[in-house]
Amino acid sequence: MKPVIVWIFSLVISVSSQVFHWGPCPTPTVQPNFDLNKYLGKWYEIEKLPATYEKGTCIETTYSLRPDKTIRVVYVRTRKGKVRTTEGTAIIQNQREAAKLGVSFSYFTPYSPYWILSTDYDSVALLYSCTDFLRIFHVDSAWILSRSRSLPPETVYHAKELFSRENIDVSRMIPTDQHGCEGGA
Repeated sequence: MKPVIVWIFSLVISVSSQVFHWGPCPTPTVQPNFDLNKYLGKWYEIEKLPATYEKGTCIETTYSLRPDKTIRVVYVRTRKGKVRTTEGTAIIQNQREAAKLGVSFSYFTPYSPYWILSTDYDSVALLYSCTDFLRIFHVDSAWILSRSRSLPPETVYHAKELFSRENIDVSRMIPTDQHGCEGGA
């Protein structure tokens, strides 16, 4: 019994600065007829649900197709005055729902859900990830991305409305500082 309590305590500490909710993950609708080729390229993070692994400013992610048809994911952020780059891999897990990607930033970790709920491919994308723990609680992440370093407030408002309609609580979303970044769009 003691190892289980230690495991639960460790898990609670590890997700304490992330957003968790009781119950299983919601199952939102994803982008119909998702076109990966239109989605590829650079996206800037506008707002997100807080996560311990995503602190910093000037956050951007570039997606490109590798020869083996996996997706190269290059995540760049500035933290404590240093530019930090992390490379990962994304895959389409089911061709019938191509907007449901799996992403991993390590050879040793399984692919995490990375769902594109909505995108117009040219200006905004709404992404969601959720991990369920024995259907007792779940930890989720959500991002509003843009092809430029800013979005009009009404676009952000409508993005949050879409998340809410899909039963995703974005009340704790925080803006990403995109000021003073090189190559500002």
